[in-house]
Amino acid sequence: MRRRRRLLSASTTRAEKARALRGLGVLGGVAGLLVALMVLPTACTAGVNARDSARWFDSVPADLDTSGVPQRSRILAADGSVLATFFYQNRVDVPLTAIAPSVRKAVVAIEDSRFYQHGAIDAQGTLRALASDLGSGEVTQGGSGITQQYVKNLLLTQADTTEERDAAKEISAARKIRELRYAVAVEKRYSKDEILRRYLNIAYYGAGAYGIEAASRRYFSKHASQLNLAESALLAGVVRYPFAYDPTRHPEAARKRRDTVLQRMADLGYITQATAAATERQPVKLDVQDVKSGCVTSTAPFFCDYVQRDILANPVFGKTAGDREKLLKRGGLTIRTTLDRRAQKAAQRAVDAHVPAKNSAHKAAAEAMVEPGTGRIKAMVVDRKLGSDKVRGKTWINFAADADHGSSIGMQAGSTFKVFTLAAALDEGLPFGTRLMAPKEYTPVGYRNCKGDRVGDPGASLHNAGDGEGGKPFSIVTGTQHSVNTFFLALEKKVGLCETVKMAEKLGMKQATGKPLQQYPSFTLGINPVSPVRLAAAYAAFGARGRYCSPIAISQITNAAGHRLKVPGAHCNQAVDKDTADAVNYVLRGVLTKGTAAGQGIGRPAAGKTGTVDNFSAAWFAGYTPDLASAVWVGDPRGGYQHPMSDLCMDGNCYGPVYGATIPAPIWHQSMIGALAGTPASSFVRPPSNFFSKGSGEESAKLPDVRGMKVGDAAAKLRGAGFTVQIGDPVKSDYPKGTVAEFSPSSAQPGDTITLRPSKGGGGHKPRDEAGGPRHGIPG
Repeated sequence: MRRRRRLLSASTTRAEKARALRGLGVLGGVAGLLVALMVLPTACTAGVNARDSARWFDSVPADLDTSGVPQRSRILAADGSVLATFFYQNRVDVPLTAIAPSVRKAVVAIEDSRFYQHGAIDAQGTLRALASDLGSGEVTQGGSGITQQYVKNLLLTQADTTEERDAAKEISAARKIRELRYAVAVEKRYSKDEILRRYLNIAYYGAGAYGIEAASRRYFSKHASQLNLAESALLAGVVRYPFAYDPTRHPEAARKRRDTVLQRMADLGYITQATAAATERQPVKLDVQDVKSGCVTSTAPFFCDYVQRDILANPVFGKTAGDREKLLKRGGLTIRTTLDRRAQKAAQRAVDAHVPAKNSAHKAAAEAMVEPGTGRIKAMVVDRKLGSDKVRGKTWINFAADADHGSSIGMQAGSTFKVFTLAAALDEGLPFGTRLMAPKEYTPVGYRNCKGDRVGDPGASLHNAGDGEGGKPFSIVTGTQHSVNTFFLALEKKVGLCETVKMAEKLGMKQATGKPLQQYPSFTLGINPVSPVRLAAAYAAFGARGRYCSPIAISQITNAAGHRLKVPGAHCNQAVDKDTADAVNYVLRGVLTKGTAAGQGIGRPAAGKTGTVDNFSAAWFAGYTPDLASAVWVGDPRGGYQHPMSDLCMDGNCYGPVYGATIPAPIWHQSMIGALAGTPASSFVRPPSNFFSKGSGEESAKLPDVRGMKVGDAAAKLRGAGFTVQIGDPVKSDYPKGTVAEFSPSSAQPGDTITLRPSKGGGGHKPRDEAGGPRHGIPG
């Protein structure tokens, strides 16, 4: 005969005795209360106190909240593919119809076989558990049915503080009675099937999986509706002790527990003994799917981080930071974003190819792509992995974003800012042929900021970049193509510093820290630290014919109930006149054909601007088509002035001084070709004729000798070279009648008008020298 364990002995200390007596007191109190409560609803109302107690217990608690449990949120790319998952508890709430019937039967069999027969309180199970607990001096059996377990899990899940969690787990009569009262209310409010559904969705199945759907995906990489009998029994068995029966940690214990569930199902007649025996012979076959929370493992980690910060920092998603974090990690959100998988892959490949994550020079690169006319961020990449800066090749800082979206304080923009001076000048109606003297050095005086204050430094001497250009006049077109610093300082002075600053502000520019732009003469040279995503959005406006849209990453959010949440829009507006934007596009196209980025064209109409920061501390390229805009930065996270790229060697490749065309432009070139693959090419709109009132602004060029050619052929040849043609009066000439006898002028810029004079024969001589070259001022 088994000897009963003694609760107290001679060796028991006074403290142990006190704890044991307190425990027995609690259990005894619970037992008494439970017996009373189980009797109350059916007892006759012998007195007012009994009647009021029954009504109190039977009434629905005012603080009962069953509105939902924490569910994981997902960030999706534009095509619906998953970029990242966020959760406190990895849970996906599903309807009962999405749970295999074998799961429901297995859970009921092993957890509460009389679930569909008893009410909120299973008297038999509860008294049996209390008897066992009183005999052992501690709680060894819960005795809770499925409804009570659901309530306990619900209260624990809804606990936000340590105190609330402790209260939900404490062993006390008050907690037990509270749970029982809630269980009664739940049984009144919901059907048995709905209670079972809620329980299956809230229970913990080990390995970070909450709810049957997450558990099914975690252990078997399938939906809960697809589980077979063996898998259903295994998961049903895990719930009682999730750690001990975790099949990834304790496969043998999990299998034995599964077999126990199968036998219990057979005993209850849910399955036959033969089916149970056959299933027990099956090995445990797992197909584990590891779901991580957060952006670190995302295929687009820095874009993901941008989206996360977008939600956590915006009051539209919650009054406090805590509210917003709770929404993201518990709200079961489906966050559809603007990210284009093809563009993201193309940008990442390009950045990694030119500036590898662990490169020998410790340089970094970042790129952001924005769609003109919508502001949608199509790609956002950094040449590192998301993680601690202490690990080489990783960083927490998103160099493509502003401080509020990635901790970056920005990088000086260099000559990419000249576009705002260019736009301001063209907006004032200056034609392409406007010419200004560009000295080799420039003293910045005579400027006023937007407050009217004089700004400048009479003692400073600003000069041109490493190409050494200067000391001669340039037109708006050629000054831009060659990115002449002193020309743009003169142009900025002509149109006004404030007008240039306002143009940049209309196109969304501000410092990456969120502060207003600094207003000094060197504004046009890019002294302000900015982010690639803002610069890309500004350039995108020119591609959209002056329509500026603030960059956005989120297109739609739905909550766990399928309702859409309010999402901030792009706030688009016509920031720049269409004709002005068309003129900017005309000028910047030349940068890719004749200017500082010549040879970096992408086989379709495109425009852009290089940017080289003072002392080669960083380099940029910003470029666009009517369909996509991109800005690329390359520099040193340790500080560009301390670690300049004046003589860069990286991974065996030596570049000398790094300009915007050296590394950033090739990154842009490769990424844009990949991102736009399969997209029909769109064209820019030719600017109106008033911008050509002083010619095309191009350098004068010698014309091809078209004398002696038929007039129609000569006109076609000149038009093909970019000139306009008109026919003058016929002249006597030895050239055959109907051919070109003369043309003027002999040199011109593309866009200028060339006059052709046909020969009417009748004498004279052909004006050619002995070598056959043209004479009389006709070009050679």
